[in-house]
Amino acid sequence: MIQLRSVLAVSDNSGAKRLRVIQVHGGSKRRFGYIGDIVAASVIVADPQSNIKRGEMVKAVIVRTRKEFRRNNGTYVRFDDNAAVIIESRKSVNPIGTRVFGPIGREVKNRGFSKIASLAPEVL
Repeated sequence: MIQLRSVLAVSDNSGAKRLRVIQVHGGSKRRFGYIGDIVAASVIVADPQSNIKRGEMVKAVIVRTRKEFRRNNGTYVRFDDNAAVIIESRKSVNPIGTRVFGPIGREVKNRGFSKIASLAPEVL
């Protein structure tokens, strides 16, 4: 359950390290985001030599959440942290980074982010 002002770890090598969520995309009344949802976020920690700077606004896809997520087959999936992968824009689903660290949820691939799923070491 990712909402306004949630802090996310960045799970790629784009240069950003931490994001603060500004908005969960999907309508004006949308309150929470789950695995596979797009969020608008502000970079709060970044590497000094990276292209992404502190305070920059980016779009990101949620790939891991601490809150358990129920699948249609009755199983529950949860992760150790809240993490996201930065993408180019809302129209393009290509990630900015060239590597994705850590496992991601299968819902990311099912929502059309197959490039992110192919870069990840494990899809749960």
